[in-house]
Amino acid sequence: MAIKYTEKVIEHFKNPHNIGVIEDADACATEGSPACGDEITVYLKIDKRTDRIVDVKFQSYGCASNIATGSIITDLAKGKTIDEAEAITWKQAADELGGLPPVKMHCSVLAVDGLRSAIRKYKKEVKGIDYDATLTVDAITRELEHVLWPPVGVDIITLKMVKYIGIEGGAVKVEISAGSDEKYLEPTIDEIFEHVSKIKGVKSVSVDNV
Repeated sequence: MAIKYTEKVIEHFKNPHNIGVIEDADACATEGSPACGDEITVYLKIDKRTDRIVDVKFQSYGCASNIATGSIITDLAKGKTIDEAEAITWKQAADELGGLPPVKMHCSVLAVDGLRSAIRKYKKEVKGIDYDATLTVDAITRELEHVLWPPVGVDIITLKMVKYIGIEGGAVKVEISAGSDEKYLEPTIDEIFEHVSKIKGVKSVSVDNV
């Protein structure tokens, strides 16, 4: 069955705003992977006196939803301070587009992650604020809040799909209850691996469906 998009998603896909590169960007960050299907790079130009984003652009590799969410998230960020932009949520991005199909909600998460990563890179390199999380169950849980279960477009923590998080040395073990639908299980496990691997101190990640 064909995926149905809102008119606003189609508009931003066909005529994306803020697409391109800022050659002298104050910060840029890439999230996702072409191998997994979607990737976004966000470039920021920031007024260092006011911490306000004066220009923002993105490059996208992926589907219509990925391009549309990159377009809308950069619209939302432009003109805001870095703290204001960092507070933008993936739900805000999806709502601004009139909603996204559940299986495409992860694109709004990816766009927000790209924006936040660029902002945090700027804060670390320019302002000396280090965002590297230490390896704790809470840090892992926060990352798993960015992993959505595709059929419903809700994160696996809210859905109570995560049954166990264990840490031994730098080895992380996550157990989820996701049924036997391989169509959604494999990409979800890939997302868990990608998000948990970001945490400082992680040496390996294993995910079991129990």
